[in-house]
Amino acid sequence: MYPKPVDFRFTKDLFKFILFLACISGCGFLYTIVVMIMRGNTLRRIIVRSLDIITITVPPALPAAMSVGIINAQLRLKKKEIFCISPSTINTCGAINVVCFDKTGTLTEDGLDFHVVRPVKASIKDENTSSISFMEEMTELTSRNGLSFDGDLVKAIATCHSLTRINGVLHGDPLDLILFQKTGWTMEEGVGDIEEETQRFDNVQPSIIKPSDDEEAEFSVIRQFTFSSSLQRMSVIVFDPSEDRPDNMMLYSKGSPEMILSLCDPKTVPEDYLTQVNAYAQHGFRLIAVARRPLDMNFNKASKVKRDSVECDLEMLGLVVMENRVKPVTLGVINQLNRANIRTVMVTGDNLLTGLSVARECGIIRPQKRAFLVEHVPGELDQYGRTKLIIKQSVSSSDEVIEDDESVSVSMGSSTWKGSSENDGFSPTNTEVEMPNAVTTENLDHLIASSYHLAISGPTFAVIVHEYPELVDQLCCVCDVFARMAPDQKQLLVEQLQAVDYTVAMCGDGANDCAALKAAHAGISLSDAEASIAAPFTSKVPDIRCVPTVISEGRAALVTSFGIFKYMAGYSLTQFVTVMHLYWISNILTDGQFMFIDMFLITMFALLFGNTPAFHRLAHTSPPTRLLSIASMTSVIGQLIIIGIAQFTVFILTAQQSWFTPYKPPVDDEVEDKRSMQGTALFCVSMFQYIILAIVYSKGKPYRGSLLSNKPMCALTVFATLLCLFIVIWPTELVLLTLGNVDLPDIYFRLFILGVAFINALVSFAFEKGFVDYFLLGYWERYKKKRSLETIVDYVPSDHIRRPSMNGLTSSRTETTLLSGEGQQLHMTKTPKTDEGQQSSSLFERIISRIGGEPAWITSSIPQSSSPDITEPEHLDRTF
Repeated sequence: MYPKPVDFRFTKDLFKFILFLACISGCGFLYTIVVMIMRGNTLRRIIVRSLDIITITVPPALPAAMSVGIINAQLRLKKKEIFCISPSTINTCGAINVVCFDKTGTLTEDGLDFHVVRPVKASIKDENTSSISFMEEMTELTSRNGLSFDGDLVKAIATCHSLTRINGVLHGDPLDLILFQKTGWTMEEGVGDIEEETQRFDNVQPSIIKPSDDEEAEFSVIRQFTFSSSLQRMSVIVFDPSEDRPDNMMLYSKGSPEMILSLCDPKTVPEDYLTQVNAYAQHGFRLIAVARRPLDMNFNKASKVKRDSVECDLEMLGLVVMENRVKPVTLGVINQLNRANIRTVMVTGDNLLTGLSVARECGIIRPQKRAFLVEHVPGELDQYGRTKLIIKQSVSSSDEVIEDDESVSVSMGSSTWKGSSENDGFSPTNTEVEMPNAVTTENLDHLIASSYHLAISGPTFAVIVHEYPELVDQLCCVCDVFARMAPDQKQLLVEQLQAVDYTVAMCGDGANDCAALKAAHAGISLSDAEASIAAPFTSKVPDIRCVPTVISEGRAALVTSFGIFKYMAGYSLTQFVTVMHLYWISNILTDGQFMFIDMFLITMFALLFGNTPAFHRLAHTSPPTRLLSIASMTSVIGQLIIIGIAQFTVFILTAQQSWFTPYKPPVDDEVEDKRSMQGTALFCVSMFQYIILAIVYSKGKPYRGSLLSNKPMCALTVFATLLCLFIVIWPTELVLLTLGNVDLPDIYFRLFILGVAFINALVSFAFEKGFVDYFLLGYWERYKKKRSLETIVDYVPSDHIRRPSMNGLTSSRTETTLLSGEGQQLHMTKTPKTDEGQQSSSLFERIISRIGGEPAWITSSIPQSSSPDITEPEHLDRTF
């Protein structure tokens, strides 16, 4: 019911940075005491001035200012019908680098369309043997003529469901409703008025099902075993009143093909059963197997019998084939996320081959990578006594399907999606993807991108979790299709992705997704039901177009939070430098000057800072997430030095003017006149510095729109600049009196102050754009990551021989080298202690850089007990 606490590094760094400002405040506190004592000030004035420094250095308005970007992002999301119940999660969305998708209702249409049925028929060969095979496909279920087993396949479809009639209208699972309506049968609830039903509460009140092809027949549903995702089936016990015997019952069961197969008598299953199932699944169809079992029991026993005792030794009736189409916008969104270097993963409860088919169709399985299936062989053990794993190569996507982005993506500036309704009320503005930088792609992508896809089912995943825990981290980094996953397995997968430093978003629409939506850094629900309670985000538009929108708004909010924090820190330090200069002459800014800076300049810029919208394209890389990074600290300290030099220049040169009148501090308890020429000069230059900081830290492309897109802030910048020019060049008596300024008689010196401010602006912009953005955040960060990853890839303890490239993908060593013995095995999640530079890369990047171009590491894994360096991964204490 309550949002998951946000454990984000940005928040932790925020408190550390405030502690850093507090340290500066402490230094200023000591400086004030020493200087004020040297100047002979009274104890009261020393205490007041010292405490002023603390409030100046650590601004009280910082928490309010930090929420500006989040509030604006939340309002923009609301306009696009995306609602957020945990606003603090929006910043976390800016760091998302993997998105897990449920399949049915998320990537594909919510409802299923009936395709065909494949009934099973029994042909008698001789007196003792019979042949079981599939009949041809059938598209009609209204008639039982021509079907084996007296048409029990149609009877099973018409009775095995959880539908109920409310006010004359059938309600229940959409799949059950579609199949029931396809049969053309009718259903009636228990007869009698409310009083009669109340008096007979302890008696069976069966639902009556009447066929469409026999007006006199009817069937009573005596008992219902409801559907369970863990059991993957549901069953009903049906009584036929036309039979003479009251103990003649029939159990009908339907569920996943694998589960029903395990419950059936092998003699009743066609030999090509799995072949037919796989053939349909590979084309993306959803399959439901139907079976029956005659029961010899009366009403009383049927109402009390245990489920396990009757759901066995079933007789196969056939397969129901349902079509689940991919939503029109799915392929475009997946392509956009992949081009933005955001990994996409499918987590579904459906059949593995069905999931693979949909993954190819929507682009999760990419055409330039090979795909492999990971399976386990029940009953077969390897040399270490563990369940044997096997790998099968599968087909990948088609280039013609996946890369045809013109037919599926959104054109720039368009308010509608091609292939979707133009009047759906949703305008996905953040859907274009910025093409990757060539230098980044060439130098890094071949090191941090896997060369193949893996697909795995829930039972095999459970085997790996319990018997191959050392492989879980690698598997989570390269496996992109997880099928037949139970709800708690979905949650475990999300937690494992988080354990290897992924920032995870989960998008789903069902109750079985709630655990994963809750565990993810950012859960996005496409439903108003249970999932919307567990997820911080809920989209009223039930498709995945909301995902790039949430990510782009999260990136904009994160960059805004960085900018507003650095702006507030820069404002505090600028005012700190000003006050430090004035304390040297026992002076301070006047109340009017403080009010103009704090109430007008800072407050207005802080309020409008977050109005800049998200950029209309998803950048290839995510924004920085560490506030205490070298780039952020260099930016703040560098701007402080530039501002300090400008103020010191004005402070010294003001005192050297011929018309300068020194400030006379009050003696003892005299009334203090805070007006001074040096104070006025510093105030005049600092006004422009606050405006400069606001513009410098209002970053635009590639995560936010340009400053011109924030029209209120542009208007404020122009107005504030003109007002400051008026205050400096043409100060009227009213201005001087209101602000507490002293008239500086020399117009040329006032123009000199403007010149210093102009030079300050040029140097500040050049420093921020050239040194911080281009060098530190651009070239230097890419260089450090490249060297870090190359060092990991090149690190081979035995021979230091670099592995030749495979399939155009460079790697350092084969998996056999990586997993070889000789006491030199490296666990995938560990880095050599001799290389300090590796720690600058994320854990998932370090894992992928070691995996190589073939998935042989899965079948050649060495147990944990053979290597003392391998530690037990966390979150592996679940039972499936």
